Amino acid sequence: MVPVLISLSSFGAAEVRRHGQLWCARLAREAGADGVEVRGELLSDAAAELPALAGLAAVYSSPEGLWTPAGVLDTGALERGLAAAATLRAVRLKMAIGGFGAASHASLARLKARLATQPVELVIENDQTETAGTQGALQAFFEAQQAAGLDLGMTFDMGNWHWLGECPLQAAKALASRVRYIHCKGVQRLPAKWIAVPLADSVAPWRAVLRALPADVPHAIEYPLVGDDLLAVTRDQIAHIRSARTIP
Repeated sequence: MVPVLISLSSFGAAEVRRHGQLWCARLAREAGADGVEVRGELLSDAAAELPALAGLAAVYSSPEGLWTPAGVLDTGALERGLAAAATLRAVRLKMAIGGFGAASHASLARLKARLATQPVELVIENDQTETAGTQGALQAFFEAQQAAGLDLGMTFDMGNWHWLGECPLQAAKALASRVRYIHCKGVQRLPAKWIAVPLADSVAPWRAVLRALPADVPHAIEYPLVGDDLLAVTRDQIAHIRSARTIP
């Protein structure tokens, strides 16, 4: 059975800040999730919250990019992400590439050396920025890191492509071999912007996208979970992901 996680941002920033990520993580586990993704941008007191969440989190999501806008490897951001993941006992650290470009290639050797000294798996997400969220930018990065002897996997966010006017199905077909973690996210278009919604309410061809991606990697819910009975809503959405991704 495919592991299903909950990205804790799914409960909404206001609710997470009101209750705390530990409360949300416990609710997710009670609903049947296999783990949670702790969100760095929603930590109000990391020194206290991260140790309390240890053992509940499978993934730590860093809000920082791996490379600065100038294309310099941000070792501080990397170290902060690795330290948080270690405190959580999370197996994965999720980051975006930030300002990675042609001038960044030389720093890949340093990244490789640092990652070799610790057990956390770094996975790269397509975010909603031009430098770190387009198919071209991601393909260029993965080719460069492979040439440098790295073997980084990808967090494939199904919805983020829409914010950049890109086709998620085309991206899924092109990048599937890199994918080790999937953010399940439906989308709808409002007059001025895209919004995240449950898969069943999505205007995107989410079933086709999922079929193009590996079925045996962890899948995380990253769309709003709201309702009077939040436990029941969360349980239903976990069941929906599992039914959509049953491994033969």
